[in-house]
Amino acid sequence: MEKYLDQAIQLGTVYGLKVIGALAIFIFGRWAAGITRALLRRLLTRQKIDRTIITFTCNLVYTGILAFVVIAALSKLGVQTASFVAVIGAAGLAIGLALQGSLSNFAAGVLMIIFRPFRAGDYIEGGGVAGVVDEINIFTTIMKTPDNKKIIIPNATMMGANIINYTANPTRRVDFTFGVGYQDDLSQVKQVLSELADGDSRILKDPAPVVAVSELADSSVNLVMRVWVKTEDYWDVYFAMTEAVKLRFDAEGISIPYPQQDVHIHQHQE
Repeated sequence: MEKYLDQAIQLGTVYGLKVIGALAIFIFGRWAAGITRALLRRLLTRQKIDRTIITFTCNLVYTGILAFVVIAALSKLGVQTASFVAVIGAAGLAIGLALQGSLSNFAAGVLMIIFRPFRAGDYIEGGGVAGVVDEINIFTTIMKTPDNKKIIIPNATMMGANIINYTANPTRRVDFTFGVGYQDDLSQVKQVLSELADGDSRILKDPAPVVAVSELADSSVNLVMRVWVKTEDYWDVYFAMTEAVKLRFDAEGISIPYPQQDVHIHQHQE
């Protein structure tokens, strides 16, 4: 009886210390994982990163640290963890191959958060569509078209092509092309366009508006007018100036030619 009692005490002493050590590793590791997740969440929140990205990233880091802690605790108990690591690696490889497209979308989303080619509220053209960025999620970017259609684009598609951000800069240039007849006075036309540009308070003085002849076309003399405006005033100025030029040309007697075709009919007498 005493023999078995001594063996039990010896086993308890040896394995008891291992169990205590494993518990200590697990408790400390879990605490460290929680602290790391909290610090990471606070850091990402200060960077004003999308909330969905923050939650996913923090949970991913927490799970990874916790898995490492569990393996360390099992190793402390004397469990051979090499097989666990091999199984986890094989499972990770299988999941990675199965979710290759999703992982590429996730990586593209992370790159968009880091490099910020656009932000929520920007009007962009990317992935073959154009619209206002509504949300940047883990795997997709949600956009809204000017006619209020909702478009969901995979992040990999968005990052795999050119992106045009129309609202990235505070100012934009509005380009107009107006055609007048060859018989019209070019000096008068240029003066009218300059007066219209100077009369609109939304058009910036610096850079100064440009009015110049651009082309001697088949049926018209084409002039360009280039003005700079604040980005938010782009379309208002574009529509208003187009209407103002038409009304002013009519008042000044300046013609706006359009393609015409003369048809001559010859009668054949037998």
